[in-house]
Amino acid sequence: MLLWRRLAAPRGPALRHLSGSTRALAPRPLYMDVQATTPLDPRVLDSMLPYLTAYYGNPHSRTHAYGWESEAAMEKARRQVADLIGADSREIIFTSGATESNNMAIKGVARFYKSRKKHIITTQTEHKCVLDSCRSLESEGFRVTYLPVKKNGLIDLKELKAAFQPDTSLVSVMTVNNEIGVKQPVGDIGEICREHKVFFHTDAAQAIGKIPVDVNDMKIDLMSISGHKIYGPKGVGAIYVRRRPRVRLEPLQSGGGQERGLRSGTVPTPLAVGLGAACEVAQQEMEYDHKRISQLAERLVTKIMSEVPDVVMNGDREHRYPGCINLSFAYVEGESLLMALKDVALSSGSACTSASLEPSYVLRAIGTDEDLAHSSIRFGIGRFTTEEEVDYTVQKCIQHVKRLREMSPLWEMVQDGIDLKSIKWTQH
Repeated sequence: MLLWRRLAAPRGPALRHLSGSTRALAPRPLYMDVQATTPLDPRVLDSMLPYLTAYYGNPHSRTHAYGWESEAAMEKARRQVADLIGADSREIIFTSGATESNNMAIKGVARFYKSRKKHIITTQTEHKCVLDSCRSLESEGFRVTYLPVKKNGLIDLKELKAAFQPDTSLVSVMTVNNEIGVKQPVGDIGEICREHKVFFHTDAAQAIGKIPVDVNDMKIDLMSISGHKIYGPKGVGAIYVRRRPRVRLEPLQSGGGQERGLRSGTVPTPLAVGLGAACEVAQQEMEYDHKRISQLAERLVTKIMSEVPDVVMNGDREHRYPGCINLSFAYVEGESLLMALKDVALSSGSACTSASLEPSYVLRAIGTDEDLAHSSIRFGIGRFTTEEEVDYTVQKCIQHVKRLREMSPLWEMVQDGIDLKSIKWTQH
C-alpha cells in the first residue's frame, strides 16, 4: 500500500505540457487546493478504462449484450455509492455533479409541493448554487429564510427551530463548508426536520468519502454528491433521494425518463463507474486518510502559527474537516500572498470578480473584518499530499508573509503600538 502511494501520488513541482507539441515544458506548482478538485485516483482510472474502449454500449439498450454489460456496470456503481452513505441503491440517481444535484433537490422539492408549501430554510454560508437556486425560487413566489451562522461558522439550532413555518417544505444545510471546513451538526438538523415533518437536504460534496455519513442515522432525505471531490472523474455526481418516507421531486429536464424519471438523459457509464469506484476506495481508506490528513493539517497550522503572529483560523477549531484550513494573515493582502506563492496551488478566501475584489461572503457571514477577509488563504490537504509538500508550503508561506509585512505601512504602525482602529482616515 505504501509503495502504491509513493508511485501514485502526484509530485510537485513536476512538469506539464503547454498547448502545442513544440512548446517548452514548464514547472507545475505543488497542489494544495483539493477543495476545488482532486486528482483522479489511479485505481479509479483502472476501473473506467474498459468502459471507455471495449464496453461502450448504451446502458439503457435492453436488446443486446452491449447494453446489458453497461447496465450491469452502472448498477454496480450505484450500489457502491449507496454503500458509502448507508442507502438503498434505488435511492441513488446519477447526475453531472453536485451543482445539478443541489438544483434538483431544492427546485424539485419546492415545485412539487408548491400548492401547499411555499417556504424554504437554508443558511447564508451555502455554496453559490444553493443560494442561487433559492433566489430563483424567490422570483417564482417562494419565501426563503437565510439563517445566519455564529462566529465559528455553525448554525444556531434554536434559530433553526424558530424559522419553521406551517408551509415549510425543505431545509438545506451543507455538511462541510467548502471555504472554512466547518462541519454542521447534520444529525441534529435531521432530527429537528423529522420532528417538523419537513424534508432535509444537505450538500455533502465536501464530506462524502472524507467523514462517515449515514443517511438513515442522520435522517437525511436528499443529499448531493460530486465525483471530482473524492478522487473520481469530473462531470459526474449523484443525488440521494429517500424512498421511505418518500420524497417527491419535479424533474428539471424532460426526456427519455431515465433514472426513474428524475433525471432524463443517457447515463455516462465510464463516469458512473468511476464515481462508484471512487466511493468504494473512499470507504476502504476513509479512516486511514482522515488520520493522516489530520496529522498533516496539525503540522501546517502549528508551524505557521508558531512562526507568524497575528494569524487567525477561520471557522470552528473542533467541529471541522481537518483537510480544509482557512487562515487569515493580518496586514497582508491575500491576492499578493497568492501571487508570491506562485509555486504552490492555493486559493484565496476572497472571491475575485472581473471588476472588483469583494471579501468572501462566507467570511463575511461569520463576522470577519473586511481587512482580515481580504487576507485569507485556503489550504487543502488530501489523500496524495506529502509531508514534504506541507513543509515546503509552510516555509514559503512564512517567508512571504514576513516579506510582505515588512513592506506594509500598517504593519509598521502596529509594531509602533498604534491602534489602527483609533485612526481617522481621510479621503483625498
